[in-house]
Amino acid sequence: MDFQSIIKEQRQELERIRREERIIEREGLKEAKAYLSHPNILIITGIRRCGKSIFSYLLEKDNKSAYINFDDERLAGLKTEEFNKILEAFYALYGDIDYIVLDEIQNAQSWELFVNRLRRTKKIILTGSNSNLLSGELATHLTGRHIDIRLFPFSFKEFLDFKSFQREKAYTTEEKARIVSYLKEYISFGGLPEAYKFGKAIVVKIYEDILTKDILLRYNVRKINEFKDFARYVISNSASEITYSRLSKILGIKHVSTISNWISYLENTFLIFKLERFSFKLKLQFLAPKKIYCYDTGIIDSIGFKFSENYGKMLENAIAIELQRKKEENKNLEVYYWKDSSQNEVDFVLKEKTKIMQLIQATHISSKQELKEKRITSLLKAGKELKCSNLQVITWDYESEEKIKGKKILFTPAWKWLLTLSNSK
Repeated sequence: MDFQSIIKEQRQELERIRREERIIEREGLKEAKAYLSHPNILIITGIRRCGKSIFSYLLEKDNKSAYINFDDERLAGLKTEEFNKILEAFYALYGDIDYIVLDEIQNAQSWELFVNRLRRTKKIILTGSNSNLLSGELATHLTGRHIDIRLFPFSFKEFLDFKSFQREKAYTTEEKARIVSYLKEYISFGGLPEAYKFGKAIVVKIYEDILTKDILLRYNVRKINEFKDFARYVISNSASEITYSRLSKILGIKHVSTISNWISYLENTFLIFKLERFSFKLKLQFLAPKKIYCYDTGIIDSIGFKFSENYGKMLENAIAIELQRKKEENKNLEVYYWKDSSQNEVDFVLKEKTKIMQLIQATHISSKQELKEKRITSLLKAGKELKCSNLQVITWDYESEEKIKGKKILFTPAWKWLLTLSNSK
C-alpha cells in the first residue's frame, strides 16, 4: 500500500478546504491548543461530519505535524504491523514531527498500543465518531494520560460567524429581525457544516452513513430494516418521553434488551442523548421515562418532523443541545427534566452538585397572549418543590421580566439566550 500517496492526498484536500472554503474558529479551539503544550493525547469525539478533521487540522497546522484519516476506503483492513509503515511514511514526507493526527481512528484495528507508544515523544490528536473510543485497550493503557473533548455541530454563535453576521451587544430592530430569521434557518438546517455547502440533502446522506458505517456494520446489527425504522421513530420523537418497553411494543421488537442496545448505539454515535427525569430518589429517577433529543435539529427536520410542523419541540431540542454543550465546559452541571404525578412538566432542571440552579421552560411564543397557563403553573410548582427561585422561560421572540404569584420569571428570546450562553464560555 502506498501510504505516502494517501497521506499526501489527504493533506492536500485539507489545505484546499482551508484555502477555498469559509472556515471559522470553532469554540474550544484555544483551550484545545493549551492541552497540547506538552506531549499528550487529545481525543476529539463527536457526530460524523461535525468538523473534527478541520478542527484537528487547525490545531496542528502551524507546527511540524503529520495527518492521516482512517475514514478512507484505501485503508480498510489495515493490519497492525502496517502502523509502523505509516510512521515511516510520515518521516519520509515531513522529516522530524512534533504532532501526529490520527483522524477517525476507530476505523483501524488494534491501534491502542501504537498510540500509547507514540504519545511518549509526540503530541497526539485522535478523532472519532464513537463515544466508545476510550473503551478496551485504550482505557487500560492511557488512564490519566489523555484529555478528551466533544465537538458539537455549529452552535448558533458559530452559525452567525459562518454567516459573517456581526454579533454586538446591542441590536437595531432590523438586526433583531435578521437574527430571528437566522435562528429559523439554523434550527431547520442544523449545525452540520456541510449542510450550508451542499444543502439539506447532505444531512440525509450523513445520517445514512452513520446508520450504515457507524452502527449496522460496526455492531453487526442483523435486523437492518427494523433498526432503521427504530432510529427514524426515535429521532421523529425527539423532545418526547420514551420507555424501552413502550418502544418495544410500538415497533414490534420482542426483547426490551434489544431496544436498550439500539438506544446505546444511537448514543455512542452522537445521534441522540437522553435526559433523566429529576427525582431526589435515585430509584424513581432510574425507573422513570427518559426524554430523547437529537444532537442536530437538521437531522430531525430531514428525516423526522419538519420545523414548520412542530416549532415548540424543535426549539426545545435546540436548547437541549446548547445545554449539553454547556455541560462540556462545566463538568459540575447536570441537566434533567421534571414531571409530577399531575403531569405538570418543566423542560430543564439545571443542577450543580447538590443545588438546583435553574428551571427552564421552552415555548415557541412571540407574545404573552400565546403563553399557555399550564407552562407557568408547572414552572411555579417545580420551583416550590425543588426550592429554586431562578425561573426562566425561553421564548421564540418575547422578552419580559414578570412577577407571577409572587415569583419572578424571566422571559428570554431564544436567540438572545443562545448567544448569552455561548458568550459566557
